[in-house]
Amino acid sequence: MDLKAIITQPHQTGTSPDNLLKGQLLWMLLLRVILYTLLLGISVFLQSDQLEIILPPYYWLLSFICCVYLSTIGSAFFLLTSKKELYHFAFLQNQLDIFLVTLLVYYTGSSLSAFSPLYFFPIIAGGLILPRKGGLVAAAAATLQFGLVLGLEQMRITPAFLNRYEFFKEQNLLTSINHFAVLGLTFFLAAILSAIFARRLLKTEAALSDTVRSFDSLSLLYKQIFDDIATGIITIDNNNRITSANNAIARITGYSPTVLPGQVLFQVFPTLDLDNKGSRLTADLLRQDGVEIRVGYSCAKLQLPVDTELHEHKKPQCQNCRVLTIQDISEVERLEQQMRQAEKLAAIGRISAGIAHDFRNPLTAISGSAQILINEFSLHNSPEQRTNRALINIILRESNRLSHTISDFLKFAKPETTEREWFSLKKCLDEVLQVSQADPLWPASCTLQIKVDPRYSLWADQHQIFTILIHLIQNALAFCPHGAELIKIEAEELNVSENQGEIILQVGDNGKGIEEENREKIFEPFFTRRVDGTGLGLAIVKQIVMAHHGTIEVGKSEFGGALFTVHLPLP
Repeated sequence: MDLKAIITQPHQTGTSPDNLLKGQLLWMLLLRVILYTLLLGISVFLQSDQLEIILPPYYWLLSFICCVYLSTIGSAFFLLTSKKELYHFAFLQNQLDIFLVTLLVYYTGSSLSAFSPLYFFPIIAGGLILPRKGGLVAAAAATLQFGLVLGLEQMRITPAFLNRYEFFKEQNLLTSINHFAVLGLTFFLAAILSAIFARRLLKTEAALSDTVRSFDSLSLLYKQIFDDIATGIITIDNNNRITSANNAIARITGYSPTVLPGQVLFQVFPTLDLDNKGSRLTADLLRQDGVEIRVGYSCAKLQLPVDTELHEHKKPQCQNCRVLTIQDISEVERLEQQMRQAEKLAAIGRISAGIAHDFRNPLTAISGSAQILINEFSLHNSPEQRTNRALINIILRESNRLSHTISDFLKFAKPETTEREWFSLKKCLDEVLQVSQADPLWPASCTLQIKVDPRYSLWADQHQIFTILIHLIQNALAFCPHGAELIKIEAEELNVSENQGEIILQVGDNGKGIEEENREKIFEPFFTRRVDGTGLGLAIVKQIVMAHHGTIEVGKSEFGGALFTVHLPLP
């Protein structure tokens, strides 16, 4: 349900000017019936010889009352069914009331009538219902009509039944003028006072309406903030029952904020501990869909405002109400754990780099000494010397492998600075292939398919691109079937946008390929599927590619093996 519609609905329907005026007119019609019924009924009941009140015959009173009832019923029916301008209707009703009073005054003794004060009813009603000029117009109409009644009295144009009253025959002109002056001035005074009162009432109503609108806007603002804030908020009462929840609770816990109110907090979220006073409270919370998440929460006492004047001797209704804020910190804790792991790896890397650097000197000494020994053993061809040469070859081979491992580790632990320049990709690839094929372990059965345009140039660090190519080629060769090795290297230049291009370099083989679950792991350090591998080659490749603001991905080649695709941006 729309909160704004709820807030503005009373102002649009119940308190609109037309509806307010309609309500006032209905009250005026009701008061008209009650007033005439009570006054005439009491006058008839109290009529006696000692307290004589001029009253017309009973048939006339009955006719007058019927006229009042019929006119009121007709006016009420018209008021409830018609949608026309209500101010004209209100003006006519006000004039009708004045005419009814004049008719009653005329038939109950004119200047001696006991019902002359009834003129104040339509005058005050006119001032309140039609605040600008209604009271003054009613006072003027009442004064003129009362003056007409007094004039008819002086001309002896009066109902015949009044002649039986002896004191009525004694009225003279001065007495009538006195009545006219006093009542006329009183009428206008009442009209002025009712107008002042009505004007102040209108100002008060306008101020109250502005206050209500401001309060509604403020309530809407608070409600909007409460619903839109990213932190989940729950309020609970003295019995730990949920009284309200915002929309963020639905995003965090899966429970709708319309379902939670009325439920006990610990039945819905049993892992929350509100008695813990720690600065950072965490808990494993079970969502509505069954997924467990890690949340951080805090609890504070809800200080509700209390009117001390109205509740001086009354205890607050909610002495232990609390507000609970909840945030999903699963991702935050995961990132914190990754950061701590990265810091540990960085520290281990710095220590390991120092150790690896210290290993290089002994390895160089071992390798050099072994090379001298094998040269001496080569001078003799005895079985004993052949055995020594074989052992020395093992020492040299393993020393070289360890030296390469240390070099790769140092490259990964302490990456080289990227020094970019323009160079030919084809020329760099030719140098890589020349170095690779010069290795005694390079198989003569290996077939290379090269599709690289000599015109392609790269803006990169040539030495690091050399490292990428040699690692990718040697990795592909290690998984190719023995005796039927096939490696395909191709490059393509594409325009990514109007002013941006890139070189796409692909290296594929005809090996067994890489399993789907291992395609992300192969770039992690020390992950390897090779018996003689260190697990640093592809990690170094990815590190260099990212240093060049490029990307690398692995898929399946057309020969069924692995396909490495490197995207290197051009300036």
